[in-house]
Amino acid sequence: MWTEPYLETCCRSALHRLMLSGPAGRPAGLKDQPCLDRLERMGLAAQDADGRYHPTPQGVARHEAEILSPP
Repeated sequence: MWTEPYLETCCRSALHRLMLSGPAGRPAGLKDQPCLDRLERMGLAAQDADGRYHPTPQGVARHEAEILSPP
């Protein structure tokens, strides 16, 4: 049974871009801002004091399970 909230295609892409941004993080104010906000509400991303988004451990795990290793 699927127990995790569904990620829209755009949010999956935003999570992947977030992972690709590395330690610098992803700045706020880009076109994927709504998805970054949704990822933050889901606990998959966090915004630092500078306003940049970074993946949480849950986000890293979700990226590995759903994007790098699709079912």
